[in-house]
Amino acid sequence: RALTSGGFADLHNAENWELDFIKDAKLREAYEKITKRLLSSLDFLRVCGGASQNTTDRVEFFTSHEGLVLDYEEAMTKKDAVPCTKSTSEQKAMDVEFYNMGAHFLWIGNRTRQLDGAHVEYFRGLTNPIGIKVGPKMPPDELIQLIKALDPKNEAGKITLITRFGYKNVSKVLPELLSAVSKEGLRVNWICDPCHGQTRTTKDGLKTRDFSEILQELQITADIHKKNGSRLNGVHFEMTGENVTECVGGPQELLDHDLHARYTSACDPRLNYAQSMEMSFRLAKLLE
Repeated sequence: RALTSGGFADLHNAENWELDFIKDAKLREAYEKITKRLLSSLDFLRVCGGASQNTTDRVEFFTSHEGLVLDYEEAMTKKDAVPCTKSTSEQKAMDVEFYNMGAHFLWIGNRTRQLDGAHVEYFRGLTNPIGIKVGPKMPPDELIQLIKALDPKNEAGKITLITRFGYKNVSKVLPELLSAVSKEGLRVNWICDPCHGQTRTTKDGLKTRDFSEILQELQITADIHKKNGSRLNGVHFEMTGENVTECVGGPQELLDHDLHARYTSACDPRLNYAQSMEMSFRLAKLLE
């Protein structure tokens, strides 16, 4: 919190973003125009009284993780009593709610979302907002059952579906899922995780992902949402501000043999600083 409120996330620092990694002069010029437009918009809001300095020099900070190890998650779960607004007795009744205090938002992984499994049983008792990773083999009817099991009241914002299909599968899988959820009137959020579906292993045994494939899944997903009258509410990337070499491609045009230079992840490969910045600018163009 000290980091995000101390100027690290200040949008007014956009002019200091390092863009030297962009080799294409025209592309660099286009990205510099985006940052100038951003700064101009901030100045306009400030002058018009639409936004104070305190609202643009920091970001809200939330934590999230996959609820995988149930012994740990149960230890972090606390009971809270809140007034029951529907009570008609003289002494107002209290509803009991359970919160996982280890994160604001937890998600169920693609491999632990079985309807009769322990993870779903645990998650359906939480008051926290919940995410569901949705892979390419998720049948529409199973997804509907899972959403209803975790959110029987159909609360807006309670469930977030995080799709991770692999760029080759998005067009075959996503439209049918969108249709099924819309038909049932379920009030969910949609997020695209374009990273996990592209993971592969090099001949040297390193896990990696291709920048261009990550971008393709993001672009295809956004396009399908638009065509189906839906809305892509967010994105989920694995990235770092460090200059690691874990994902191939991107503005530095990394190849498999470059990965050994600075491969530091103990788990999944991450987009490095240059790749993350490039992806953010591509995402900005996608949202125009």
